[in-house]
This record gives sequence, C-alpha cells and structure tokens, in this order.
Amino acid sequence: QDWIIAPDGYAAYYCEGECAFPLNSYMNATNHAIMQTLVNFINPKTVPKPCCVPTQLNAISVLYYDDSSNVILKKYRNMVVRACGCH
Repeated sequence: QDWIIAPDGYAAYYCEGECAFPLNSYMNATNHAIMQTLVNFINPKTVPKPCCVPTQLNAISVLYYDDSSNVILKKYRNMVVRACGCH
C-alpha cells in the first residue's frame, strides 16, 4: 500500500452545475448543447438538458514502485479537470 512515492495526494476536481436555457458564452457549450437546451426549453419531455462535463483535462505525474521494486515515473493523461462546459 506504500507503493506510491509521489504525489502525496491527488485532486481530480469535477464539474457541476446546470446547463439551462439560455446558455452563455462562459459555459463553453457545443452547438449540439445549445440546440439541445433550446429543444428542452420548448418541450422538456423530448430531451434532457445538456450536462456540465470536463472540456479540458491535465495530466499528473506519479512516482511509484513496480512489482520488482523499481522506481517508475509515469505520466497519466486526462486526470485533472481544468475546464468545464455544457455538452
């Protein structure tokens, strides 16, 4: 259980919030999300609202021991939320 040397912790972050009509430019919405929001506004029973999801992710580097006690440095892509948007 002590196989990870660094980092001491990991903050993945997450996205939250409502994607409701009208979508503003700061919501990083796709064209599809804009149309989906409009359709949902007109008739909520036809489609759900878009979701707030990660739009940009960063990597983290992890220093750890492998099964043979070798020290390994590995970069894991798409592990930390950097930005969110409506999709």
